[in-house]
Amino acid sequence: MTTLSHRTSVAERTAGWFPSRWGPDDQAGGLNEITPAGVLAAVSLVRSGRVFDLAHVLHADVPAFPGRTFRSYLTTNYHYVNRRRADGSPEGWGRNAVNWIVEQITATQQMGTHLDALNHLQVGDRTYNGHRLADIVEDWGTNRLGVETLPQIVTRGLLLDIAALRGGDRLEPGDVVTVADAEAALEGRRLRPGDGVLFHTGWGGWWGVDDDRYSEGEPGPGRDLAEWLAAHRVALTGCDTWSYGPVPPEDPAEPFVVPQTLNVRHGVVVLENLRLAEAAAAGLREFLLVVSHAKLRGATGAWVTPLAIT
Repeated sequence: MTTLSHRTSVAERTAGWFPSRWGPDDQAGGLNEITPAGVLAAVSLVRSGRVFDLAHVLHADVPAFPGRTFRSYLTTNYHYVNRRRADGSPEGWGRNAVNWIVEQITATQQMGTHLDALNHLQVGDRTYNGHRLADIVEDWGTNRLGVETLPQIVTRGLLLDIAALRGGDRLEPGDVVTVADAEAALEGRRLRPGDGVLFHTGWGGWWGVDDDRYSEGEPGPGRDLAEWLAAHRVALTGCDTWSYGPVPPEDPAEPFVVPQTLNVRHGVVVLENLRLAEAAAAGLREFLLVVSHAKLRGATGAWVTPLAIT
């Protein structure tokens, strides 16, 4: 166990991590595991046509990690400018009196329901596939591993209802989801390479109800479970929490080690702030998972609306 009194160096901690199994130039990580055959198998899971929206509404007052903000405001000048055009009128431009409004947003992609790119977390100055921050950081983001390098996601999704498994409405901060929990929640289903595995802990029930409580800690998959998921070659994983992994952590000297390990060592993509209560209550367990993201150059993540289709 690593403690504050015994720190391993970055080189020691990441020994053998690089290059990744997909080669030194890879930027897609675990999403490489999604194959055309896997997509076809996932599409075959659709029977009823029911669609579950797994995203929260994003606005300025959502819970967010310290230092992350969201501001949206309207720019409405043309609603007035149009009236002054030569062919305008008191109602707008042209005989059809057209007008428009446009909003401007100043925010980080690292809040709300979002997908983490593989440049988001590091061990020291090392990212996924061993890139050094000094070599990839630009004014506008990073020149490697930005979210635009990740392929769009269509795959088999699995929802593991850990709250129901534990017999309560929700887990508590610091509660660790174990390999045994995951195996029990799978109910006999087998993980396949390329799967997307989502965990319902019930913690997301505090979103919009008690945002301070939601933000003060969280339950989540432990480090052993993260390694187990990586060993099964999942493409991505996510939780109904603001990060991924228990807070407080299993080892107080290793904050956020679970998403760090998934992101940097294994290239497994993580989804955060998922809205899973409705899907869990409906008994959703296996489905077609679609996650399409904006291709933002060099960004560390992207807002997404994951869809579970049955």
